[in-house]
Amino acid sequence: MTGGAGFLGSRLVRMLEGLGPEEILIPRSRDHDLRRRDECRAVVKGVDVVIHLAAQVGGIGFNRDAPGDLFFSNLMMGTQLMEEARLAGVDKFVGVGTICSYPKHTPTPFNEVDLWKGYPEETNAPYGLSKIMLLVQGQAYREQYGFESIYLMPTNLYGPGDNFDPETSHVIPALIKKVLDAMVDGQDEMVVWGTGKATRDFLYVDDAAAGILKAAEQYDGAGPLNLGSGTEISIRELAELIVELCGFEGKLVWDANKPDGQPRRMVDSTRAREAFGFVAGTSFRSGLQETIEWYSRHRMSEG
Repeated sequence: MTGGAGFLGSRLVRMLEGLGPEEILIPRSRDHDLRRRDECRAVVKGVDVVIHLAAQVGGIGFNRDAPGDLFFSNLMMGTQLMEEARLAGVDKFVGVGTICSYPKHTPTPFNEVDLWKGYPEETNAPYGLSKIMLLVQGQAYREQYGFESIYLMPTNLYGPGDNFDPETSHVIPALIKKVLDAMVDGQDEMVVWGTGKATRDFLYVDDAAAGILKAAEQYDGAGPLNLGSGTEISIRELAELIVELCGFEGKLVWDANKPDGQPRRMVDSTRAREAFGFVAGTSFRSGLQETIEWYSRHRMSEG
């Protein structure tokens, strides 16, 4: 499993361990640069199933600053890993993509049939397009070689253990850190990017891991599958909820000069539910509370 030491991968590894597999191989980025084909060849040797989670990711700011890095790294990792998996006789390849691949103005809830009906939102298009090539490649390999490859698209993930680095974090950890920093510093206001009007569908990381594991076990279709909560919340509502749960009494100031990203996101997970019973079982409020509590403890332990 690539990315097995990461935010999502570590959850999936724990779930896999509970099933008692013979071995779980987790190549680390410090040991294997998956942008190199020889490294991809090495990590798939003797492997039965590949779950490809490794990715270079970040929030809107990081996507704006490093679009070339994001495109090249994610494209090379996925394309070469799948080719080497095919050549090595791997039984199944599970590609995990991103909701960022959908067109900018996809009607909500996002349905898989709309995936090719337009260009992705500009700030994350290089990343989204690099990841969706896993779907194109997997379908081509299935047709030509009979290679068993599936493609899943989780929506925005969150939960304890997320990345809270302000340079690369996504919206939930970024907002939690900002709020707690403002409280510690005694600030009476906090600046938030954008207008707050954009919406997102947030999926608790454990629900995503459970869905990926079920798909690896039970799904063998050529079509892509969404994994989401089916609940749409605006960034303004999200920020206000984080403020409430953290107990911040200051004012939120919206910087409309900063981008909102894709206007709306909420996915239809009907296909995944019908294919292998996927349901997101964690309520957003409780998942967010757990995330805040985890990060609060983490901050305290770091001094």
